[in-house]
Amino acid sequence: MAKNFRGRSLLTLLDLKAEDVRYLLDLAHMLKAERLAGQFQQRFRGRTLAMLFEKRSTRTRCAFETAFGEEGGCPVFLSSSDIQLGAKESIEDTARVLGRMFDCIMFRGFEQATVDKLAEYSGVPVFNGLTDLYHPTQVLADLMTIEESLGDVAGLDFVYAGDGRNNMANSLMIGSALMGMNCTVLAPEELHPEGKLVETVRGLAERSGAEIRITSDLETAVEGANVIYTDVWASMGEEEQMKERIALLEPYRVDAEMLEQTGNPDVLFMHCLPAVKGNEVTFDVIEGPSSVVWDEAENRKHTIKALMVASLL
Repeated sequence: MAKNFRGRSLLTLLDLKAEDVRYLLDLAHMLKAERLAGQFQQRFRGRTLAMLFEKRSTRTRCAFETAFGEEGGCPVFLSSSDIQLGAKESIEDTARVLGRMFDCIMFRGFEQATVDKLAEYSGVPVFNGLTDLYHPTQVLADLMTIEESLGDVAGLDFVYAGDGRNNMANSLMIGSALMGMNCTVLAPEELHPEGKLVETVRGLAERSGAEIRITSDLETAVEGANVIYTDVWASMGEEEQMKERIALLEPYRVDAEMLEQTGNPDVLFMHCLPAVKGNEVTFDVIEGPSSVVWDEAENRKHTIKALMVASLL
């Protein structure tokens, strides 16, 4: 295991260096190959994982639970209706209690401050399974999926089309910058990413040789792209804004014409899921030959397992 990763949390990809991401991806590729070869280990035997959910989930819950269980560990699902997190008990006190009973904690919810406090007060590794600001474990799976299809991500041209200030746009910019992949965020001006984060990400990109571009120009944004990525137009908790988002984002829908505009017959389509087919992406694209969304979904498990192996062993 990497000497510098044991005991570490992952709250945002800003916590990592390029060599950390590289190590986690290499480990994930190894663990996936091991699983496909029918080699079953019990690395987490006798260990426990607390899984805290404020937001419901398919891929995040299944990935953490199966990854930990396959390795012989005991994952415990705890929704906000099951425990006192932030209700009758402070986040700090909940963290202290869970840290005494569990070897690690994952959190999927709203505020980044919650997962930060869990890490500060629990004394055990904490993994961010999604907050309103960041979704780091998803981007690890995204990078793994791109590597499986296209090889080294450095120098590739990646385009994210849609809501440019959500957790996926934030995290994809960071992951791209760390790994030397050019990243274009294609979004209406009202939904461009937060300026301070863009400045931080461009600082990372200077070191890796990547280019980070923020644009609303549909004519030029996707030309030569290797990957087109999108996400739902209204994240969990923003459903009441859907009419406004549709009006803003309809021109940025990923369809066959957008893929053709890349000029790249081998362009990949990616989506973190769940998808609203007909909104952010057309049915023919997500179900078509360019789509790698199901590989991407599977790779959540392998990258999450790699993260926990690196942190716990």
